Amino acid sequence: MANYINNEEMARVSGFYELLREENAAFEAEHGRRRRALVETHGCQQNENDSERIRGMLKEAGYDFCTELEQADLVVFNTCAVRENAEDKIFGRIGILKHIKEKENPDMTIVLCGCMVQQEHIAEKIRKTHRQIDLVFGPHALYRMPELLYRSYNSRKTVIDIENTDGAIAEDIPVMRDAAHKAWVSVMYGCNNFCTYCIVPYVRGRERSRKKECILAEIKELAADGVTEITLLGQNVNSYGKDLDEDIDFADLIRMVNKVDGIERIRFMTSHPKDFGERLIDAMAECEKVCPQLHLPFQAGSDKVLADMNRRYTRAEYLEKLNKAKERIENLAITTDIIVGFPTERQEDFEETLTLLKEAEFDMIFSFIYSKRVGTPAAEMESVLSEEQKHKNFERMLELQNEISRKKNEAYVGKVCRVLVDGESKTDKDMLTGRTDTGKIVNFPGDSSLEGKYVEVEITKAQTWSLYGKMAD
Repeated sequence: MANYINNEEMARVSGFYELLREENAAFEAEHGRRRRALVETHGCQQNENDSERIRGMLKEAGYDFCTELEQADLVVFNTCAVRENAEDKIFGRIGILKHIKEKENPDMTIVLCGCMVQQEHIAEKIRKTHRQIDLVFGPHALYRMPELLYRSYNSRKTVIDIENTDGAIAEDIPVMRDAAHKAWVSVMYGCNNFCTYCIVPYVRGRERSRKKECILAEIKELAADGVTEITLLGQNVNSYGKDLDEDIDFADLIRMVNKVDGIERIRFMTSHPKDFGERLIDAMAECEKVCPQLHLPFQAGSDKVLADMNRRYTRAEYLEKLNKAKERIENLAITTDIIVGFPTERQEDFEETLTLLKEAEFDMIFSFIYSKRVGTPAAEMESVLSEEQKHKNFERMLELQNEISRKKNEAYVGKVCRVLVDGESKTDKDMLTGRTDTGKIVNFPGDSSLEGKYVEVEITKAQTWSLYGKMAD
């Protein structure tokens, strides 16, 4: 059974909101404005969800928000540990902040949180070489941010909280969401799979499921606030319920969420192929609100590499499950994750990844060159291919997938799709952008008053990564 943070502890932490509000009131009296906070998110959807809670806690503590580093009195970087380049990017951003803090705003408070800093060697690096950082905490201490932030304001040294724990669940944290019409909803946290390349189980802890009553109550509240699309989140949603003391799995939960009035679309991620099965396929096919979209990472096309990765399924088993889903769920769009250049991957193993791409015909892939993660078994493995060959393979794979993705998108031309409007396009203010139920990005002319509404759009043009259209007559 998952460990929950008790009401007494949550009440104790809540007391620090008032202390922070008092500090911020004193700041406002001196400067004529409230402290401004900026929260920058790196990494996965779970991090996006965590950042919404960080913003919620800061709003509760009396902060305003800004979008420019130079304007911020408090900067929070919510970090990712999955790849080395994500960490490099964070340290680059820290360098920029060091200059701003030294030259322009010596009272700036810098906070690093999330998966990257849960690693002891990263925390030690910060301790020794980045003394401009005021507060560091890992995912397990997220709910204690008000307390830790208050401590950092009253400390002359960096406050660090990266306690090594399997993790607990904290409910009723304030949330400030990025959009009014759609929302992330975490159904579970952590991971028990220990893929040999992955740091997530070490920084996020063991799998722990939220009680269905808490999940459903959150979704009903979201629906009452006007949210119509939700995405259920977990490192492996297919493991939902295994740690609960009742007979429930993720397929059961999907069916319960499908009955919530006001919710029109349900998405979820991520599924692990070893646990993905017919009960969930049936739920997707039979629940009218579940979007025909499936993210099912296969990571490598070779059985040898899959075994070395500790993925616990074979190529044939993966394809069998994928084909069952395609047969059962009409108009299903499928995305996946792929790692190129895993240490034991030979050239013939990589070629098997390409043949799987051709056979599966994914709508889109999220692909990366293997990145060594300190503390994982794969970090001790000798690499077979050269870095040059890995990059050549990566480019070959992208070229193949781009052809497939464009072909899949071209099949939408001439169709009329129901699109949930997200708002103005970031690249063209005269265009709106939204998504189909299959997750395709659609750009089309329209008025910003349509944000959050469902509209019918006729698709007129397809590109590799997006669609273009016009409002249907």
